[in-house]
Amino acid sequence: MKITLDGPLLVFGGPYSNLQATTALLAEAVRRGIPPRRILCTGDVVAYGADAAATTALVMESGVVVVAGNCEEQLAEAAADCGCGFEEGTACDLLSRSWYAHANTQVTPAQRDWMRGLPKRIKLALPDGRRLAVLHGGAHETSRFLFASTPEDVLAAEIAATGCDGVIAGHCGIPFARRVGAGLWLNAGAVGMPADDGTPRAWFALLTPDATGLRVEILPLHYDHGVAAAAMRAARLPEGYAAALSSGLWPSCDVLPPVERARRGQALAPVALMW
Repeated sequence: MKITLDGPLLVFGGPYSNLQATTALLAEAVRRGIPPRRILCTGDVVAYGADAAATTALVMESGVVVVAGNCEEQLAEAAADCGCGFEEGTACDLLSRSWYAHANTQVTPAQRDWMRGLPKRIKLALPDGRRLAVLHGGAHETSRFLFASTPEDVLAAEIAATGCDGVIAGHCGIPFARRVGAGLWLNAGAVGMPADDGTPRAWFALLTPDATGLRVEILPLHYDHGVAAAAMRAARLPEGYAAALSSGLWPSCDVLPPVERARRGQALAPVALMW
């Protein structure tokens, strides 16, 4: 699938079954005058939150462009687990068994069919001829965790494997934009869960082409996280994730590299760069 960028593009990841955050994100796009065809989701529509079916229905009905995340791949086939890549026996692995089972009972056959048909990769063509590959985790592994601290040669190899000039990805849940040589790696973060930065904010990205290149911004999203947390508690989902919506701290840092662990609880700032 290929998209030609002809105006501002809004990118977001990880709705995570958080209906309130996803609703707020779509409202933000309307406020900015960005149509659904210029809104990209990097996957994991379903995960930790209470409203798997309702969030999926909202995303489907919105008409935004979605790349398959590992959760969509797994739920499409009613698999036994989320396929998130958590190490067996870790806190993330144990917690995922509860929220995934909840989601697996909620999604409908029609939603599984929709998930099954989602593209694994999209190519985004910029006005200057450069191309960005939109994917979920890594070029060859949907559930690969790649963070801001990932060595440059690793990110460069991932970009090269796509055949494009840069990558827009999701999965890791923490937003960042990083130049990789002449290329770009952008992760818009997630809207359904905070970025482990000690604030309840969610994050999204805005890409705006102009005569000098591509302006890349990572921006915060505010929404009623209290209602989302109450819905999770009513569904008897793991308290750690429900509490995280307010505290801004994940219940486990199993997946985090040392650099990201050291930054836990430090409030992120919006990002703007030209590429």
